[in-house]
Amino acid sequence: MPKVTFVLSDGSEKHVDAPNGISLLEVAHKNDIPLEGACEGSLACSTCHVIVEPSYYDQLPSASDDEEDMLDLAFGLTHTSRLGCQIMMNDSLDGLKVTVPGATRNMMVDKK
Repeated sequence: MPKVTFVLSDGSEKHVDAPNGISLLEVAHKNDIPLEGACEGSLACSTCHVIVEPSYYDQLPSASDDEEDMLDLAFGLTHTSRLGCQIMMNDSLDGLKVTVPGATRNMMVDKK
């Protein structure tokens, strides 16, 4: 089973098992990682934004146009940013390391 390391906003790391076939967002939720996912993985927000370690970024499938549009709304966007709901775990991603930004832009909260 692939392993993933989440780097949290305080700099600590959490190493977890990441079953094949589920999204990185689901992995985070199953392991109490504070990755919001306000739209529950429906690609309608940017709250599951993660920063992928460069050595793994090129191994991921290219982001869809819809993902790119949502990433434009993400807090702290970088050139290796992706949405956790769009990263599907598989054996080739064993050792994946991602950073969880310290904040999100939850559009529903921002509108109030």
